[in-house]
Amino acid sequence: MLDSLRKAATTWVVKLLLGILVVSFAIWGISGQMLTGSASDVVTAGGTTVSALDYRLAYDRRIAELSQQLGMQLTREQAVAFGVDEQVLSQLSAGAALDETAREIGLGVSEQKLAELTAADPTFQGLDGRFDRNQFEFVLSRIGMRPEDYLRNREQAAVRQQIVDGVAAGVSAPDTLLSSVARYRGEDRTVEYVALPRSLVEPIEPPTDEQLTSWFEERKDQYAAPEFRKIDYVKLEAEDIADPSAIADEEVQQHYESQRAQYTTPERRTVEQINFASEDEARTARQSLNTGTTFEQLVEQQGRKLEDVRLGSLTRSEIADQAIADAAFSLVESQVSDVVQGAFGPVLLRVTEIIPEKVTPLEEVRDQIRQQLALGEANRLLLDTYDQYEDARAGGDTLQEAAERLRLSVRTIEAVDREGRRPDGTPVEDVPNLAALLNEAFETEVGVENPPINLSGNGFLFYEVAEIMPARAREFAEVRDRVLADWTNAEAAARLESRARELEEQLKGGKTLDQIATELGQQKAVKRGVKREANDADLGRAGVEAVFGVAKGGTGTVANAAGDGRLLFQVTEVFEPAATTAESLPEDVRNAISQGLENELLNQLVGRLQAEHEVIVNRTALQQALTF
Repeated sequence: MLDSLRKAATTWVVKLLLGILVVSFAIWGISGQMLTGSASDVVTAGGTTVSALDYRLAYDRRIAELSQQLGMQLTREQAVAFGVDEQVLSQLSAGAALDETAREIGLGVSEQKLAELTAADPTFQGLDGRFDRNQFEFVLSRIGMRPEDYLRNREQAAVRQQIVDGVAAGVSAPDTLLSSVARYRGEDRTVEYVALPRSLVEPIEPPTDEQLTSWFEERKDQYAAPEFRKIDYVKLEAEDIADPSAIADEEVQQHYESQRAQYTTPERRTVEQINFASEDEARTARQSLNTGTTFEQLVEQQGRKLEDVRLGSLTRSEIADQAIADAAFSLVESQVSDVVQGAFGPVLLRVTEIIPEKVTPLEEVRDQIRQQLALGEANRLLLDTYDQYEDARAGGDTLQEAAERLRLSVRTIEAVDREGRRPDGTPVEDVPNLAALLNEAFETEVGVENPPINLSGNGFLFYEVAEIMPARAREFAEVRDRVLADWTNAEAAARLESRARELEEQLKGGKTLDQIATELGQQKAVKRGVKREANDADLGRAGVEAVFGVAKGGTGTVANAAGDGRLLFQVTEVFEPAATTAESLPEDVRNAISQGLENELLNQLVGRLQAEHEVIVNRTALQQALTF
């Protein structure tokens, strides 16, 4: 069992399980008693403390969560911009206040309840859905946590939940509030608008060199070259180590014989079937065929057409009724069967087309089978090859030497930025799990051996950074064409906005939208039933917000949804919804409002507890925690 778990340690499955476990801790933070380290504590609330290591663990976890959501690895500078340090501090301060309150009033969790909570955690359940102790110990060992530490953290979370439930459980939004929200959400409007295309202010005369240079200097940072990295990588998947030449002809022949059905296209027959109410009626019809009546005439006598009785082109296995299948596949083409007693009554059958069985010769699929068998063998050897690669690196081989030893190919991305683009702006393609590779490669240094990246389908990606090309400021001459295009777009947008403002003043002054549209050579559009939370295809989200930002008769101008023009609009009608009861709101909206009220109560509780327990923050310890 443990050997199997160790082999599975490098797969995406374990990573997922570990992710679930870590996220579960994110709900309430990490216990201040879980880890020991620096004597300087970041947070103190009465007798409860949060160490520098506790803070750093929570900080790193939050960065990992944001990086996953954004699809890119956050740098320390970006984390500061997002306010991650203060978010984590607020979370841990709230947790410390709750812990101190629980300690003072003597809250606890019984051993039996703690065992039930642990056993219910899906992270520790085996294939049978029951708690697996080996799985429990294995998963915790992968994140460097002792079982007693996990149990202490689980106990603390359960204790905090008792306080939370005592304050906020069962909170629901009052009907008056829900009815007001329903009225607010349900309002719809009619808006008339005229499109203002960029052509109204074009052509844009070219700027002087002085204008363009000055514009560039003011925005020089926008044109800076980002950091690029040269990355060597080795892909290890079954296809990379598969060796078709090692598969003997006898193995191919044996597989072909054992899987002959896979290479056989079964016989198909187009079957027509006439149903009868009784066996006597069916026999009478069958006898009439001997005296000159045709099958088509029997169909007509039932008031039907041939397509009504045609079952289609079927294989024997596709006919569910065995008696009908046997009869249909015993007929020659165009022959009508005797009366067949089917599962739903007597029938007559006719076969109008027979497509014979076709067996693909071995010679046509020999190479395909050989490759298939080679891939199967390679899958069985994949983890052994992985171990051989790791052993080679541990023995001093470079990435290139280890790859060559195992007959794997080293591939190189000559230069790529964090966004996956080359210096010329084109995207890097055909690199497996590129997003993960870039996230990891931009957090390591040149020549460092890094843990492999897992690939879907049970593969691995080994990589090293071969060179770092630092970010630099670009000279004007390098980006002149781009600067000119940007300046032209910005100038056109500014002029169009100014023109739109002038037209809006004319609209406010008494000129109608129809008059303005005629003067501009445009068509006035009317859109009815615009909802407040819509993302209209023509107006866009910003346009809808602008429409609901003015009263009836109000006007405005906003960029169009495509971003290549503006809209001049006027709200002509405002309608309140007929039903504004709490029940008219969707259930998820009602739940979200109630959850918001719960959160507000919890925030008030935490604020009061923090004041009572005098939560103290050690900024010096916090900064030291961020330098680990």
